[in-house]
Parts: sequence; C-alpha cells; structure tokens
Amino acid sequence: MTELYKSKPVVEKQLLYLKDKCLELKKKGVEPSMKVILVGNNPASLIYTRNKKKFCEKFEALCEIIHLDEGITEKEFLEQVKEISNDQSVHGCFIQLPLPSQLKHIDVGNLIPPEKDVDGFHKDNLNMLLHGDEENALLPCTPKGIITMLEHYGESLEGKNVVVIGRSMIVGKPMTLMMINKNATATICHSRTKDLKAHTMGADIIVSAVGKAKFLNKEFLNQDGNQVLIDVGMNHDSDGKLCGDIDREDVLEHCKAITPVPGGVGPMTILSLAQNLLQAAEKSLYK
Repeated sequence: MTELYKSKPVVEKQLLYLKDKCLELKKKGVEPSMKVILVGNNPASLIYTRNKKKFCEKFEALCEIIHLDEGITEKEFLEQVKEISNDQSVHGCFIQLPLPSQLKHIDVGNLIPPEKDVDGFHKDNLNMLLHGDEENALLPCTPKGIITMLEHYGESLEGKNVVVIGRSMIVGKPMTLMMINKNATATICHSRTKDLKAHTMGADIIVSAVGKAKFLNKEFLNQDGNQVLIDVGMNHDSDGKLCGDIDREDVLEHCKAITPVPGGVGPMTILSLAQNLLQAAEKSLYK
C-alpha cells in the first residue's frame, strides 16, 4: 500500500518545538521578529505572505508584512530593504517574489545580510551549504523542508540513489547538495538530460521540481514499487485543478510513498522559514 507523506503531522510535531524554542528565546530577552517585503498586489504573493505571517503567530513570533507600492522606484526599494535589514530588532527578512518589471533585474538573494537571510539564498549561506557546513548556514526552505519530511517518515538517505529533476537555485541545486551532505548519491537532471527515464528508474528517491503538470508518470518508475516520490510542483491541470509534477493517480500503485499536492511539500517550506527565523534569532544572542 502506497503511503502518503503528508506535511500535517510533521508540521504539528515541529510546531511544539518552535513554541518551546520561541519561549526560551524570549526568556533570554530575544523576541524573534521577521519582516516580509511585499511589492504590489500579486494575488498568489498576498496569500503566501499572509500564510507565513499566520504561521509565525502560531508559535508567538513577530511577523510584519511591509507592503510596498507596485510602482516603487528601484532607489526607493533598495532604501527600504536596507533600512529593514539594518534594524537590530529584526532577526529575519525576505523579499517575496515575483517583483514588478522595474525591479526584476535585481539579485535579491544578496540584498539581505546572510545572518538574516531566512530564505537561504545569500551567497554566504550557499557557500556554507556547498562546504557541508549546514549547522551554521540558513538553508533554502523547500529543500530543507523535504529533508525534514523524509527524516520524519524514517527515510534514511545514506547510500540512497536520489534523482532531482530541475536545476533551479530555489530547489534543484541546493536539494542536490543537501542530499550529498546526507551521504546520498545524488544526480541532478534537467531539460537537456538524455534518457531521463534511465535515471529515474534507478533511483530510490525522486524529487520532481520541473513545474509541468502531471509530468512524471509510471513509465518513469521501476517495476519494484519501492521508490519514494517527492512532488514539488504547484501546477494546474487541463481542468484548472491544482496538481503537482507527478501524475498521482497513474503512479499511486507503483511506488512506496508519494507527497500529495496540496498538503505535501508546500507547508514544509513555510515550516523551514520559521525554523530559519528561530535559528537566526538564537545566533543574534552571540553577536
């Protein structure tokens, strides 16, 4: 019977730890505080930022959404980011993407100081990840959440063959490094990969982050039915229904476990953001 690796039990368990950690920090005089920089009124971004704020409130951390006008100039935007980044009472901040056209050329990953970069995209954090220093790095949220989920469900990564489909800086590349740091053998595949099925059939774990609705079906899987499928996709099918990269109905009887969409990887990303905030707040004690 294929198991569904749902995020809800993982998040509920971790939330208890987050509450205790937040209370512990407050007793030491540190009230964890995050600021989210949101430009414009992109409907999805409004929902994402609201969800992140609500989650922070669940473990009694501060979270403020700084809502900037769609037409803000580059100069004004950079000044706002600098002011927020320099605020000593703020332990974590991030810029919600996408940005409007006049700001899209900006490399936002390095605008936030590395010690407050709860998104985990600053070059210093990525450099620590590259060198295996995950303990001191603030890690990219989606890959971090996937590792947390796999560990919760008892999946040992050491010695496993992992195939990551997609080479983005948000998921694919950092995911591959995190798997290697856990002593897995990780292969990253992408649009130019020859014979993708040859790679996926030999994998113990497949992480799909390609952004194509129902891209991965049972033809990509081996005959043993022992593979774990992690679906990072947030797409809409031909009927307009939310779905992942994996054709869940097609693969359901042909794998060991799969993450659902929704209710799988998405909430794990928000959990990781919260974990990074508390990690940043705790490190502020030792400055």
